Amino acid sequence: MSGLSYAGLHHVKFPVTDLDASLQWYETALKAKREPRFDHLDADGKRFAVITFWPGVDVPCELRLAPKAAKAVAGYDPVAFGVADERALQEWIEHFDAVGAEHTDVISSFVGKMVEVTSPDGLAIRLYIVPAGGIANAEFRPDLADLDNPSVRNPLMESS
Repeated sequence: MSGLSYAGLHHVKFPVTDLDASLQWYETALKAKREPRFDHLDADGKRFAVITFWPGVDVPCELRLAPKAAKAVAGYDPVAFGVADERALQEWIEHFDAVGAEHTDVISSFVGKMVEVTSPDGLAIRLYIVPAGGIANAEFRPDLADLDNPSVRNPLMESS
């Protein structure tokens, strides 16, 4: 069993409450492109999931109709995508502004700068600047993290 390993990441899945509206938002805000041949259809021919491909992302992202799951994870940040540098991060912010996608300002986190964009279901999708040498070589800098920002601070410390 010492030879166990992975061949890579197969796909990422996002739960949504409205498949068509979510697909439109992901296409507009995050530049996703639906691949119709991978549409998931039930026995009645009703589409319940789509597979999308995103520029620069090596694995597909699935949008799956799962209203209860989408509501349960609203506000959570299950995935972070990388961007090349501060200029690229700023270009995404300008794009989000142009298409009306809700997002944070640039946030200083434990491993660099990032921005969060919020899906129609309230899912927080993060875009981080990939550090020189990749994330495995990133410098962990809690002293630079904006701990006053709700996207960075410990959620258990939130006042109720």
